[in-house]
Amino acid sequence: MNSLQIARQVIKIEAEQISNLLDSLDDNFEQAVNVILGCKGKLIISGMGKSGIIGKKICATLASTGTPSFYLHPAEAYHGDLGMIEPQDIVLLISNSGETDEVLKLIPFLKEQGNITLAMSGNSHSTLAKNTHYHLSIAVTEEACPLQLAPTCSTTATLVMGDALAVALMQLRQFKDEHFARFHPGGTLGRRLLMTVKDVMQTQNLPRCYKNTKVHDVVHAITQGKCGLVVVLQHNDILGVVTDGDIRRAMETQESTFFSLRAADLMSAQPKIIQQTARLTDVSEVMEQHKINSVLVVDEQQAFVGVVQMYDLGI
Repeated sequence: MNSLQIARQVIKIEAEQISNLLDSLDDNFEQAVNVILGCKGKLIISGMGKSGIIGKKICATLASTGTPSFYLHPAEAYHGDLGMIEPQDIVLLISNSGETDEVLKLIPFLKEQGNITLAMSGNSHSTLAKNTHYHLSIAVTEEACPLQLAPTCSTTATLVMGDALAVALMQLRQFKDEHFARFHPGGTLGRRLLMTVKDVMQTQNLPRCYKNTKVHDVVHAITQGKCGLVVVLQHNDILGVVTDGDIRRAMETQESTFFSLRAADLMSAQPKIIQQTARLTDVSEVMEQHKINSVLVVDEQQAFVGVVQMYDLGI
């Protein structure tokens, strides 16, 4: 087989094995979700080798979707880090075989301290499964590795089961995008959900004119403002907006009278405006809905205070 055929075979095998997980879901999953929802501490995840790597990812997903969680290396736990685990914490132990020595060594301590324990393994009759409160089966019948040695389907199954756990908890907690943003303030989503228009709008040298402003001065205001538009005002109330596109169209359709035109002849009335307290997601929706790149910003008294453009959103 060539490389494309091998890749398709791997994906097919892994997809089939993941699909088989549907049959392994039982009351243990629902009970595990319920105890985590009621947990007063944290969900601690531990596993060795590839299981540990997948455990770290599951842990990160849980922590970012409303379930406080951290990863604890089982060998380091056994050599002093067990003090990180408090009685109110729930511990999820991951081992495909269910017989990983470093993981099993944690069980006596967890039982003595009274921690609720969960297991993810591919063997429901394993030592790990028998000595934890709830067992989530990640059993696969084959690996994508042709030698049946490298963890492939088994690690994917572990990851998928972790995602199922995280999403179930997320939805039952009614976790929303603004909650997610609080845990990702430095990312694009956090920026859009947490920041307001006032944080990013342009306020200096705003392009303005009045309804009787001559077309020559309108063009000059657009050029100086560098926003591709000029706002037509009466006092500080917005009457309309003239864009560079409006100028081009007027030059084509009103060539003979172009230089006698005034701002009122060129402007589009009722331009899109938004409150300066609006979130960036709100202005993004306005831009997307109306296929525009700029929105005018007003304060609580509806006075013109700024311009926000697509590139200001950082998206």
